Amino acid sequence: MKAHDLAAHVHHEDELDHNRSGEIRMRWVVVLTAVMMVGELIVGYWTDSVALRADGWHMGTHVGALGLTLVAYWYARTRSGRDVFSFGTGKIYALAGFTSSVLLTIVAVKLVIEGTEHLIQHPPVKYADAIPVAVVGLIVNFVSALLLGHRHDYGHAHEHAHHEHEHEREREAMQGTIDFNMRAAYIHIMADAMTSVLAIAALTLGQYAGVWFLDPMMGFVGGAVIVWWAVSLGMQAARQLLDVVSSPRHEAAVRERLEAIDDVRVADLHVWELGPGRRSCIVSVVTARPRDVDYYRSEVLAVLDIAHLTIEIHRCDLPHAVAAVAHGHEH
Repeated sequence: MKAHDLAAHVHHEDELDHNRSGEIRMRWVVVLTAVMMVGELIVGYWTDSVALRADGWHMGTHVGALGLTLVAYWYARTRSGRDVFSFGTGKIYALAGFTSSVLLTIVAVKLVIEGTEHLIQHPPVKYADAIPVAVVGLIVNFVSALLLGHRHDYGHAHEHAHHEHEHEREREAMQGTIDFNMRAAYIHIMADAMTSVLAIAALTLGQYAGVWFLDPMMGFVGGAVIVWWAVSLGMQAARQLLDVVSSPRHEAAVRERLEAIDDVRVADLHVWELGPGRRSCIVSVVTARPRDVDYYRSEVLAVLDIAHLTIEIHRCDLPHAVAAVAHGHEH
């Protein structure tokens, strides 16, 4: 007797599940940022410009952070087929995003410390060298933002109130899960662009209007905004790492779809994110007229894209009365 082929029923993850386009774009951003860093350091040491050298090393911190996101893409993709990862490697992106939020917070603290030191010591600033570097840095950030793509624009989100963040998450959650790795990279680029804009404004006013204290004060403003972005990113990435329900609408959609079938009642339901574009769902249904599991599976997949779906079917001889005892699995 020929054995039934189990291949169609196995949950697995392959390299095609990963964001190869995001990885390629990220690679170009890392190269562009690294070239900018090297150029600033070479010119800085050649002209003995402290401002150029400082900005070059600052750019180096972003190369390291963006490099982390690139490593996360590579690591998740190359290990996607290994069974040692129970639900795939998608959460590596969330881990990289959370790590980036910590690094962004450190950068913000460093900006505040430097701003405080400059307010106290009032060191001379080489405006003629610093302004062109800030302009070039802003151009590099603009090109990098275009490479990463508008869809991951997190900089725009900070302008809205907290409830707008929640609505945005709901919309994204029902359409597809979030790539925290890409979002972290975009925040790094936006943070650097913001500091460049603030620096250009402060340095210009310092050179032509003599308002020297604006330059160190920008450290406080930039640091505060970066911390806001970093905390928001870290909290969202942590939710995925801790398997927090990504959206109540997920479970509500699945529950309503299943309980519209015959006398079905949902006794237990869990939906959580596995990574970009991947969710998992475990559901337990109770019914007096159980159907084939493929029927319930097709109903769930009709309302929500699920990578790992497990369905338990419990038969009950008391139709329409199972709701009162559903949570106890008693009938």
